[in-house]
Amino acid sequence: MISTIRTNIAAAAVAAAIGGSALAQPAETIPDSQTVRNVVLVHGAFADGSGWRAVYDDLTARGYRVSIVQNPLTSFEDDVNATRRILARQDGPAILVGHSYGGAVITEAGGDAKVAGLVYVAAFSPDVGQSVGSLLAEIPAPALVVDAAPDGFGFVQMETFKDGFAGDTSDADAAFLRDSQVPIALSAFGTPVTQAAWRTKPSWAIVPTQDRAIDPRLLRQMAQKIGADVVEVEASHVPFLTQPRAVADVIDKAARAASAGGGSAQ
Repeated sequence: MISTIRTNIAAAAVAAAIGGSALAQPAETIPDSQTVRNVVLVHGAFADGSGWRAVYDDLTARGYRVSIVQNPLTSFEDDVNATRRILARQDGPAILVGHSYGGAVITEAGGDAKVAGLVYVAAFSPDVGQSVGSLLAEIPAPALVVDAAPDGFGFVQMETFKDGFAGDTSDADAAFLRDSQVPIALSAFGTPVTQAAWRTKPSWAIVPTQDRAIDPRLLRQMAQKIGADVVEVEASHVPFLTQPRAVADVIDKAARAASAGGGSAQ
């Protein structure tokens, strides 16, 4: 029988934590003189890469080469490896962008030598030893409700999807997102990161002020901790859908700053 997990999803995720030492790889940096023309986009839980389409169109029109990671959402390690696989295909330095749970993925994978900067879009930015679940335990989600299946995967609850995940989309778009959502292995929320790329790479953070999946207070707290350049937008948890130009502008800003050798790396 399917059980409902409300804001206490954090506790369940922490309980599902597994070791992640095999994920760690040496962090490297790239020469500041290289121009950044590549962008790698990483989606979060309950979604796939198609949601980035408007941001992709905007950035490619500006001359960027954009690649989109399709996370399998079968484990945190699988998602990190999927991201590293796409980074390996880049022909030069790249800005690595993560949405929501994808922020934890880019935090782990972002130590790659090709990553010039990190952009967190309504995203988690854990430190070493932290997980998505442990961060949610500090400040729970305002409205996100997840149904957990017996096999350990979870979906956003159908009846509350729009309010919890995509409040500023149309009813039709919210219904499509709800009905096409991709389940995630809930153990991924409990897996701690083994390296924090934001400690060595400049970072930017987009904070949607109407986010009901991650409390904006938590988003601001994380962004401040990592020393990110913060931009707030009036949007729900999916600003890449409802405010794609604003998201593309921040990514463009990050690429320009990284090309010039600037940023907010600690």
